[in-house]
Amino acid sequence: MSTEVVMPRMGETVDEGTVNVWHRAQGDQVTEGEPLLEIGTDKVDTDIPAPASGTLAEIRVAVDEIVPVGTVLAVIT
Repeated sequence: MSTEVVMPRMGETVDEGTVNVWHRAQGDQVTEGEPLLEIGTDKVDTDIPAPASGTLAEIRVAVDEIVPVGTVLAVIT
């Protein structure tokens, strides 16, 4: 079973964000709720928690990449 990590809506008027840093690398074990990456917008920078425990199997978005809300950022298996 896999879980997608999706770019969340950070506010009513925020439609995109920038991946500032990944706190974990592909292949790392992650625990649900731990900070996985930091997203920056023109209004706020915030950590995005892992939505599930498992292995960070795939990172689909690189640091400094700007992505719209709903984009799959990574996959946890």
